[in-house]
Amino acid sequence: MAPKHMFLFSCLVILGTLHGIHTVEFDVINNAEGSDGGSRFENEIGTEYSKPTLNFSTSFIWGLFQQYTDHDRKDVQKVTLIIEIMDGVAYTAGDEIHFSANYIGYYSGDVKKEFTGVIFHEMTHVWQWNGAGEAPGGLIEGIADFVRLSADLAPGNWVKPGEGDRWDQGYDVTARGFGLLQWS
Repeated sequence: MAPKHMFLFSCLVILGTLHGIHTVEFDVINNAEGSDGGSRFENEIGTEYSKPTLNFSTSFIWGLFQQYTDHDRKDVQKVTLIIEIMDGVAYTAGDEIHFSANYIGYYSGDVKKEFTGVIFHEMTHVWQWNGAGEAPGGLIEGIADFVRLSADLAPGNWVKPGEGDRWDQGYDVTARGFGLLQWS
């Protein structure tokens, strides 16, 4: 009986290898411990919430972008979320998401929901193709906010559908335009 199980297990391993099992490792580093934002991150969000959120946002993005196989996706093995003292909200550089502890510390409202929305936006930058750096910035940011909008994580201060000056204005304006196209 044991040899049959070993054969079945071996076949599953080989099939998994042929289909390309894509496992992504997620890491969270709080470089702002002791600051108001770093402490709020630990107390109200934490690593225990952040890692599954990184994982779920990845799966959500792959589904939305219809990236069902490794061939469709960027080759990213590990994504690191870094909480640090900085201006702004967050930015992505390669496979690192840098999130402002200052923003977390001063945010008034549901900080966990806002954190989640920003993670969906920034994780989009990890996985999205950018036309070898030639795609317009408004398009890139609009796609990231469209992911956030599609996940029902848009904040209340975003423009309403139809507002804005032009479709490639970026961020929420472009996201709303994509949202209108999606339902047309």
